[in-house]
Amino acid sequence: MVFKVIILVLFFGLMIGIGLYCRRHATDVGGFVLGGRSVGPWLTAFAYGTSYFSAVVFVGYAGQFGWKYGIATTWAGIGNALLGSLLAWVVLGRRTRIMTQHLNASTMPQFFETRYGSPALKIAASVITFVFLIPYTASVYNGLSRLFGMAFDIPYEWCVIGMAVLTAVYVIAGGYMATAINDFIQGIIMLIGITAVIVVVLQKNGGLTEALAGLARVTDETVSTTPGIFASFFGPDIPNLIGVVILTSLGTWGLPQMVQKFYAIKSEKSISTGTVVSTVFAIVVAGGCYFLGGFGRLFSDKIDIAANGYDSVIPTMLSDLPEALLALVIVLVLSASMSTLSSLVLTSSSTLTLDLLKGQFVKGMKEKTQVRIMRLLILVFIAVSVVIAILQYKRNLAFIAQLMGVSWGALAGAFLAPFLYGLYWKKTTKLACWVSFLFSTVVMTANIFWRSAFPQLLQSPINAGAFCMLAGLVLVPVISLFTPKPDRTVVEEAFACYEEKVLVPQRDALGEE
Repeated sequence: MVFKVIILVLFFGLMIGIGLYCRRHATDVGGFVLGGRSVGPWLTAFAYGTSYFSAVVFVGYAGQFGWKYGIATTWAGIGNALLGSLLAWVVLGRRTRIMTQHLNASTMPQFFETRYGSPALKIAASVITFVFLIPYTASVYNGLSRLFGMAFDIPYEWCVIGMAVLTAVYVIAGGYMATAINDFIQGIIMLIGITAVIVVVLQKNGGLTEALAGLARVTDETVSTTPGIFASFFGPDIPNLIGVVILTSLGTWGLPQMVQKFYAIKSEKSISTGTVVSTVFAIVVAGGCYFLGGFGRLFSDKIDIAANGYDSVIPTMLSDLPEALLALVIVLVLSASMSTLSSLVLTSSSTLTLDLLKGQFVKGMKEKTQVRIMRLLILVFIAVSVVIAILQYKRNLAFIAQLMGVSWGALAGAFLAPFLYGLYWKKTTKLACWVSFLFSTVVMTANIFWRSAFPQLLQSPINAGAFCMLAGLVLVPVISLFTPKPDRTVVEEAFACYEEKVLVPQRDALGEE
C-alpha cells in the first residue's frame, strides 16, 4: 500500500507541475484551447491516442465485449488502429488543419458556422456537444473508480472527486499545452502498462497457447453451442461485433474532442509523424486492451456477471497481480482516464464560451474574459459530470459501455458527415447538416427512453450509434442534392485555402523550369 501511494503522489505531483509550468502558454484563447497551433508531432499523436482510449475501453469495453465475443473482440482494437487512427489522420488531418486555420475556427461548432455561413448551426452544435459529452465523462469516472476501489478500498465517491480535482487543476492552469504534455507522459505509461499486464496475465494462464486452449474449452450454451467459439476468429456474434468496431473506430471522425487535435497541428511533418505514431499507439493500447479482455472467461469462477456486471471483469482479472504491477496498472488507467477527461472538459468549456456565450449573450467579450470563463466552465462541467457519475453508480443506471455508446452515437452521428463532407465537397448544404444533427440526437435520445421500441439489433446503444454514423454519411449527400445550393461566396471562400501557394524545400517537391 505504501508503494502504491508513493507512486500516485509522484504521478499527481508531476501532472500538477506540468500544468503550472504551462501557464505561460494559456494566456489567450488560441493558447488555452489549441496551444497556439504549435504542438509538435509526438505531442499531437499522443494527445490523439490518449484522448481516444480511457478507462471506458480498458475496463468497460474490453471487459464486456471480451466476455461476449472472446478473443474475436481484438477486431475492435484493429479497427481502432486502422480506421479510427490511421485513416482518420490521412483523410482528416491536413484538410482539417488548413481549413480551420483559414476560417479562424477554434472549435467544431465554429467550423460549422463559418463553413456553412450559419450561426444557428454553431449554437446547435455547441448544445449537442455539451449535453452528450456529459454521459461520456461520467463513464470515464466510473471505469477508473472501480479499479481504485479494488486496489485501495476507497469509496467510489472519493475516487471520482479526487480525479476530478486533479484534472481540473492542471487543465485550468495550463490549458491545451499542459494537456498535450501530460498526454505524452500518460501515453508512455499506457504503452508500458498494457504490455506488462498482458504478459503477466498470459503467464498466469500457462502462456498464449495454453490460454487460447483454455478459452476454447469454455462453453456457454446461452451464447452459442459451437465448440471453441470464444477462441475463434470472429466469435459468436458477428453483427454486434461489427457494431462495436464501427462505433469505436469511425466515431473518432466526428467527435469534437478528437477532431480538435488536428486543429493544433504545427507542420506538415507533424501530420506524417503523427499518423504513424498514433496508429502504433492504437495497435498496442486498444489492441492490447481488447486482446486482454478476450481472456475474461478464463476467470469465470471468480466473476459474477449477474451481480456485479461486465465492468467487474477486468478488475477481477487484475486483482491478484503483484503489488508493483498493480500499482503500474492503477497509474495506467489513471493516465488513460485523466487524458480523456482533460480533453472532454477543455472541449466542452471552449465550446460553451466561444460558441454560445461569446457574441450570443455577451457582446464584445475580451480575450482575457473568455479564458477566465472557460476556466470557470471547466469547474462547472466537472462538477456536473461528477454528480451524474455518482448517481449512475449508486442507482446502477447503465454499464460503462452503454453510457459511452449513447455519447459517441449522438455526437459522431450528428457531426461526422457534415464535417467530413464540409472539408471535401462544395455542394454540402446547411439543411443537410440540420438533418444529420437532428436525426442522430433524436435517435440516440429515443434509444435511452424507448429502447424496447427499436428493432432488436438497434436496441443496443452501440449498434444504434453505429447506425447513426452510417446513416449520416448517406443522408447528407442525398439531401444536399435535393435542397437549395449553398451560397457560392461562402463556399469559395472556405475552399480557397486549399489553392493557396506555399514554398517548400526542393527535397519535398521538384520545381518547374
